[in-house]
Amino acid sequence: MQLTTTIHTDELVKQCLQGHTKAYSELYQRYCKAMFSTCYRIVNHFAEAEDVLQDSFMDAFNNLKTFSYESTFGGWLKTIVINKSINHLRKKKLDLVDIDKVVTEHLTHEYDINEEEIIYKIEEVKAAIQQLPDGYRTVLSLYLLEGYDHEEIAEIMHVATSTTRTQYMRAKQKLLQILAK
Repeated sequence: MQLTTTIHTDELVKQCLQGHTKAYSELYQRYCKAMFSTCYRIVNHFAEAEDVLQDSFMDAFNNLKTFSYESTFGGWLKTIVINKSINHLRKKKLDLVDIDKVVTEHLTHEYDINEEEIIYKIEEVKAAIQQLPDGYRTVLSLYLLEGYDHEEIAEIMHVATSTTRTQYMRAKQKLLQILAK
């Protein structure tokens, strides 16, 4: 009878650094679903999310020696995945509008939609989020679904904090418009 134990992630990282291929496979299996979800929420295209995920794991595995155990492996990997996803969108010409370059008067309540009157269903919200432009969807996903604050999002995306706040506000408005239809 063989006893199986769950190997701690830190031990798997050490085994990877020693060249054990099964450890790489185990790390991939542990994190691939969650990281794919993160990629897909940002990239919004299944095949492209798969590509970004594979690139992210390759970067993580190639740079494993730089993992310093200051955070969890999952947190470190998620940062790589998010940065890769955003870079992928940048290559596709992600449009973010800097608030300093925009007249903000038109941002006031253009649409009188009462959020409490709309009954949300999970699948409808997911579908509506997928319809958002890349910039809106990215900021909304990072803020609402991934739990980053605006300062962190601004740092990740290399934009001003005011830009992420504006994108988030616009994303919510657009999302409410889509859901109201």
